[in-house]
Amino acid sequence: MRGLVIKNTGSWYVVKTDDGRLVDCKIKGNFRLKGIRSTNPIAVGDYVHIIVNNEGTAFINEIEDRKNYIIRRASNLSKQSHILAANLDQCMLIITINYPETSTVFIDRFLATAEAYRVPVKLIFNKTDRYDEDETRYMDALIDLYTYIGYPCFKVSALNETGIDAIKQDLEGKVTLLSGNSGVGKSTLINALLPEQSVKTGEISDYHNKGMHTTTFSEMFALPQGGYLIDTPGIKGFGTFDMEEEEVGHYFKEIFEHSANCKYGNCTHRHEPGCAVREAVEKHTISESRYASYLNMLEDKEEGKYRAAY
Repeated sequence: MRGLVIKNTGSWYVVKTDDGRLVDCKIKGNFRLKGIRSTNPIAVGDYVHIIVNNEGTAFINEIEDRKNYIIRRASNLSKQSHILAANLDQCMLIITINYPETSTVFIDRFLATAEAYRVPVKLIFNKTDRYDEDETRYMDALIDLYTYIGYPCFKVSALNETGIDAIKQDLEGKVTLLSGNSGVGKSTLINALLPEQSVKTGEISDYHNKGMHTTTFSEMFALPQGGYLIDTPGIKGFGTFDMEEEEVGHYFKEIFEHSANCKYGNCTHRHEPGCAVREAVEKHTISESRYASYLNMLEDKEEGKYRAAY
């Protein structure tokens, strides 16, 4: 029997079968031994085959090929990855200028990871109702930057439900992963998009101005207009998992474009003579914040570790 994994609770998977039933499933023991370097060999969004037993539960015994997926380093900092979701049409990353602040390094790491796994990304700038003049000006500058690079942007207030209709339209008929740091208003946005779900919302810690996790596991919600929305736990950081040093620049669209004009084919864009990328940074054709994020990701490779403090 075939179905779609719509929820992962850590020990159980909820599978929606092709005939619309919801079945609680476990993984067959030997499934984990197939060389998948992941804490969760099966992810929300996977199409699987299951064998149902007399008790009404089931075992997953086969996973269909994925068209794509997106991963992050497992939270225990091991060499394993954690698959956030599979078979995506797009990701939407929620960003806040403040309350809490989303760093450009985090944004760029997320974008590079999505590029590496061939998942298109759109950016949602949330909490527009809370920003002062300087914060609004900074938000508009970021929107100009990312739109110019090729990432569509939305301005919304999930709390006031302004700008929500444009997002609803963009979700239609697509499988979309919703992501962001803890506290950026992901649950509030889902409640605005799907009022019947009543997703639990969290508080912002006043002491650190950071969000506290409210989602523990990934879950998929069917959209009334067709398609699915995938809610994921708040994410602190993305590392250069499975990326070679010379590959990192490939996942920054504008750096990759300019690198074609570098004197050396294996240029790392740090100190080599005739580097077209550094020249573009000096001329402000490539933004300094994006170049800084690129260098930051290269540091991961040098230090051989994942830096989670973003």
